[in-house]
Amino acid sequence: MTNTPERSEGLDARVAVLVCGYGEVEDNDELADYNRRSVDLLVSKSLKVPARAVPFLSRRLARRARAEYERANHFVSPHNAIFQRQRAGIGEALQARFGDRVGTFTAFNFCDGYLPEDVLPVIREAGYDRLVIYPLLVVDSVYTVGLSLEQVNKAIGSDGEWLRAVRY
Repeated sequence: MTNTPERSEGLDARVAVLVCGYGEVEDNDELADYNRRSVDLLVSKSLKVPARAVPFLSRRLARRARAEYERANHFVSPHNAIFQRQRAGIGEALQARFGDRVGTFTAFNFCDGYLPEDVLPVIREAGYDRLVIYPLLVVDSVYTVGLSLEQVNKAIGSDGEWLRAVRY
């Protein structure tokens, strides 16, 4: 088989796999902001919450959660660590098959540093020009996968000309 320009171009492609999940706070001080994001994104799908009420609701939910977590010895969910091990396993399998042309990245719906708008510039700067969006969520619905895809698409926005292809 000969290498046509299209075929050799595919061999040089760099593909970023963006594994998406909810993410959970790892510091109780981040609860109010986490709650604000989740109320804005999740609750607004089924219920209109006045913008003025969101900060109040977020702080109230954070106070309740913080009280529960403190009773549970400063509970921090193991979710992020489990998710990162799953993403690493996916990354290792892809690297074994495709080498350095494929990289895996994490996007969390509600956690600073892992929001799609935080991660996409890192992917771009690393030289990846193709993106596979892989929601690693328990249930396939508008509230899970739909929310992840919505956030990634919004983060790509009109600045997506650097991407040669996007797959879901």
